[in-house]
Amino acid sequence: MDLLVNVDVDDIEAAIRFYGGAFGLTVGRRFGVDGVEMVGSSAPIYLLVKAEGTPATGTIAQRRTYERHWTPVHLDFVVQEIESAVEKSVSLGARLEEPIATHRWGRLALMADPFGNGYCFVQFLGRGYDEIEK
Repeated sequence: MDLLVNVDVDDIEAAIRFYGGAFGLTVGRRFGVDGVEMVGSSAPIYLLVKAEGTPATGTIAQRRTYERHWTPVHLDFVVQEIESAVEKSVSLGARLEEPIATHRWGRLALMADPFGNGYCFVQFLGRGYDEIEK
């Protein structure tokens, strides 16, 4: 099974600049004016234009918003050096939401992109998640 990642945004050109600059991704393909495939990660990331205020689905009343919002699903970007990744991302409009935390398995930075989506930078230390395996 393949994994595809889709991220709703309200400005495709701003999203290309952010995801390209912050994560080193490049445009693979464009799908008209409302979609772009970003490549350079272990899975392609599709940026999809969805207007603010439009229904999230036909089954709930929730509307799209590009203010900071929470969802239990988010992206983790594994990096070699977390401080420089955070610095670059912040310079492109992201927000560091909590100070970088160090755990037995590695270091973690909780972030938000300019479109309200949460993501994390992870820098593994030692054996990574295997450090906490039972």
